[in-house]
Amino acid sequence: MFNGKKILVGITGSIAAYKSILLVRLLVKAGAEVKVIITPAAASFVSPLVLSTLSKNKVVSLMAEDNEWSNHVQLGRWADLMVIAPLSCNTLAKMANGFCDNILLAVYLSATCPVMVAPAMDEDMWLHPSIRQNLAKLISFGNKCMPVEVGELASGLFAAGRMAEPESIIQFIAENYFREDILKGKLAVVTAGPTYESIDPVRFIGNHSSGKMGFAIAESLYMKGAEVVLVTGPSQEKIAYKGITKISVQSANEMYDAVKPFLAKMDIGIFSAAVADYTFKNPAIEKIKKKESALTIELTKTVDILAEAGKNKQANQLIVGFALETENEKENAKSKLFHKNADIIVLNSLRVDGAGFGVDTNSVIIFSKNGKEQVIELKSKKEIADEIISFVIKECNAI
Repeated sequence: MFNGKKILVGITGSIAAYKSILLVRLLVKAGAEVKVIITPAAASFVSPLVLSTLSKNKVVSLMAEDNEWSNHVQLGRWADLMVIAPLSCNTLAKMANGFCDNILLAVYLSATCPVMVAPAMDEDMWLHPSIRQNLAKLISFGNKCMPVEVGELASGLFAAGRMAEPESIIQFIAENYFREDILKGKLAVVTAGPTYESIDPVRFIGNHSSGKMGFAIAESLYMKGAEVVLVTGPSQEKIAYKGITKISVQSANEMYDAVKPFLAKMDIGIFSAAVADYTFKNPAIEKIKKKESALTIELTKTVDILAEAGKNKQANQLIVGFALETENEKENAKSKLFHKNADIIVLNSLRVDGAGFGVDTNSVIIFSKNGKEQVIELKSKKEIADEIISFVIKECNAI
């Protein structure tokens, strides 16, 4: 996610500083090069040894150390982003008014990179007019502020003022600073997850799709700059980015109704949902009681969303479908590619260990109508999604 990015983490004196340890770990795990600066007060809450071990860089805490000057100007120019988490009310006041009595403030005042802050303080402090004023001033300088969360505070109160969780800060950073623009101006519609077809008010038929692949594709499109609408059947997955529009549905017909308004205006349609091919002709209004005799239920075909998208496809649109096959895999996938007028078909196989429904990994083969074929071996679904979107971008450029 952050490969090649240089991120400077500033830590101030707050009990929430313990969260910064995990933040540094997550940034490094995401591929960033991380350097850490702490204020003298922060050293009472977190160990420089732990932070230097996790960041793989020496922690800077003083203007001068061992007769060597800490080059705050160089640090401020080195980073792609400076993240101050937690931001205490004391450091907030100093930043808002140009004070410079420690290394963190010196780096902030000389930084040429964007700066974001994640405040942490008790509720009464957080709501005080002076804090509101200082924060407004800080934001007016062009800095971004990560919203605080409501939760248990050090005082014992359950209220606003809690520093955001490291995972939330990671997503905020990705969405606000490192989103690309290669698909900027493009509208992408993605379907994900299963559909549930009701038998009666308490029963349904469905499948084992978790929605993981579709959600990962939506996130990858969004991080490439696209405007993304995600239409999802029942799924436990959560959207990583607030900028993605999520529409939740239950049945195949509901999914089609949600997608239909976008068919004419979307630029990219990726139909990865495991949509039921059949639904019940007359679902029971009341719960069906168990009987001695066998139960017969009549099924009727659902709308084929991919086929509808292909039938209405315009010259500037790119349509991607998914195929899950258990036999004659390549032949069936290629047949689907042409019969449904898609530009790309992504073939999933249940024959590969670690791929398929409900797991975090997948292995696919991508076919294009231009005769291109790309095999992607077993990887995380997020990595698979990125490779699929890279393939899509190349095809978009070929249109």
